[in-house]
Amino acid sequence: MTTSAPLPPMPPGHWLWGHLLERVNNPLGLFLNTRNRLGDVVRYRMGPIFVEQLTHPDHVKHVLADASARYTKGTVFDKTRPLVGNGLLTAEGDFWKRQRRLSQPAFHKERLAALAEMMTRTAAETLQAWEPTVDAGQPLPVFQEMMRLTLTVVVRALFSTDVSEQTREVGEAFTTALSVTNERIISPLPYLPWLYRLPTRNNRAFRQAADTLDRIVNGIISQRRAAGAAANTEDLLGMLMVACDADTGDAFDDLQLRDEVMTLLLAGHETTATALAWTFHLLEQNPDVEATLHAEVDAALGGRVPTMEDLPKLRYVCCVFEEAMRLYPPIWAIPRVAQEDDVVDGYRIPKGDMVILVPYVTHRHPDFWPEPERFDPTRFLPENGKDRPRWAYLPFGGGQRQCIGSNFAMMEAQLILAMVVQRFRLRGVPGVSVEPEPHVSLRPRGPMPMRVERRQR
Repeated sequence: MTTSAPLPPMPPGHWLWGHLLERVNNPLGLFLNTRNRLGDVVRYRMGPIFVEQLTHPDHVKHVLADASARYTKGTVFDKTRPLVGNGLLTAEGDFWKRQRRLSQPAFHKERLAALAEMMTRTAAETLQAWEPTVDAGQPLPVFQEMMRLTLTVVVRALFSTDVSEQTREVGEAFTTALSVTNERIISPLPYLPWLYRLPTRNNRAFRQAADTLDRIVNGIISQRRAAGAAANTEDLLGMLMVACDADTGDAFDDLQLRDEVMTLLLAGHETTATALAWTFHLLEQNPDVEATLHAEVDAALGGRVPTMEDLPKLRYVCCVFEEAMRLYPPIWAIPRVAQEDDVVDGYRIPKGDMVILVPYVTHRHPDFWPEPERFDPTRFLPENGKDRPRWAYLPFGGGQRQCIGSNFAMMEAQLILAMVVQRFRLRGVPGVSVEPEPHVSLRPRGPMPMRVERRQR
């Protein structure tokens, strides 16, 4: 019987708030230090809510794969519904399976290959725009620049050139809506939809931004329908519009297309931008790694723009990005809710408790990552990772709900990283510290200003 198993150990906490204030003020320190003291299964009390933290790869696999039917996403994800509706991020059960089945073909590697040239063209535009800043010797807000670049990439991937003149409007509206959504998610308040209808400044800004996005996205969908769904199947929206389940004949209606577009905008830019920003920070701190990276890029590309066909020759570029995501996983915590009693590693997980998987901690597990705080891309060379458990590393989640856009993100990141280091060195600004800010993604606190120097080859 699961009820006979003991509850996991719990660190001391406040008599009223439990561990809530620590969770709000320093979640990374709380989760990492508690695992180091108490082990891989730990219980917290966040006010009236009990939370189990699971950090061993076997436990991650249990929740995301073996016993995934016992766990749902819970109300944390409901806070994103005003923005993304019932898209792949928030949908559950059979409806989610249908959406995933319809969306999957658009993200096959062979379909993504057509987007590589767009990615490098967009990156080249960004790098060219950096030149005046380099000449003036001014620091560049690298995190903001990566956010702008990756958002432009995902907008172009979704809509092709149809909204080139509206990209800025989409970007500004989505940035505003995402900022408010982030604040809602990290708030300790439960999901109460009526709160979002109050005329507060944040709610008004969100509504205005969401209305702008709805107007643009729904307008594009209507135009495509009028022209025939197959009028442009080169971009992701076109692929989704013609998607059809071979067994049932199901297809996306306009409302669901809108929700999937918003989901892809959300998932398709901030996480990649965050990981790239941390990559440049880590390279600046590790000149030996940077030198090895430069040598590989120079030898493989000889100064030309990379293509998708070059990626197998840029093995170290991939390793650098993967190691950056190990230390600073964009999705640093994955919540679930237990729908029935369960037992993990001999400890009881009561029905209704929140379960939190913490890639930030799992990626530092000393049993699987020697010297876990050291930045060492060679960990990801094939010969060095063959004995590592699959579930010790999960920057894109895992199981049937693993991020559908992981191939898109990896291709984009490798191409952008190769192009930046081919042309520039990024250096920290004296006196400016870089600290993680664990919002929905593990972003750097502030714009991450860095000096940009041209490489001398």
